Amino acid sequence: MSKLTIYDMKGGEVGMFDIADDLLEMSKGRQAVHDVVVACLAGRRSGSASTLSKGEVAGSNKKPWRQKGTGRARAGYRQSPVWRGGAVAFGPRPRDYSVKVNKKVAKLAFKRAFSDRVADGNVRIVEKLTLEEPKTALFVSLLKALGIKKSALFITGDRDKNLILASRNVENVAVVNAMELSAYDLVRYPVVVLSKSGMETVKARLSGKVAEVGNSGVEE
Repeated sequence: MSKLTIYDMKGGEVGMFDIADDLLEMSKGRQAVHDVVVACLAGRRSGSASTLSKGEVAGSNKKPWRQKGTGRARAGYRQSPVWRGGAVAFGPRPRDYSVKVNKKVAKLAFKRAFSDRVADGNVRIVEKLTLEEPKTALFVSLLKALGIKKSALFITGDRDKNLILASRNVENVAVVNAMELSAYDLVRYPVVVLSKSGMETVKARLSGKVAEVGNSGVEE
């Protein structure tokens, strides 16, 4: 049984949160985490780079000059890749970079990534992760109260508009909903801060009570 300390907004300890050992995975899953991170980054590529082939470059099919007798190299058309303004040989074309990851691998990657953060001692639970006003100063005060000096990921059970707005001007900090949390998010940020309700949702995902459907946050 792993125990995580629950803090209040001022950094004081107010309780403990228990996580059963069977919800964590440390014996396997490193390759799954790698595959999911690669798939996530690949999916963000637009793949919209495009160049013109010789059939797409504007121009007639008329020879620039006659075949023989001019002393110049023979040329058949002005759309040739060797000409300025002509086509591009073997240039980039629109393509899909997405990589498929099956659900079992995604589940294992999520469990392993979260387990690594727990093992590192970098998971902190806040009883109520909310702000009264959308002010950056209040969010910075929260970071100081929790002793966070590097990049961190804040995970909430419900969307908190004030928290999102207050964190936008703070570098290396992100706020996500627990249902939208991915293995890539857990790998990217060394410190994870969850609201108590967010931790309950993550616990449900670890136990398989909530279906994994990528980052859409939709339950099956």
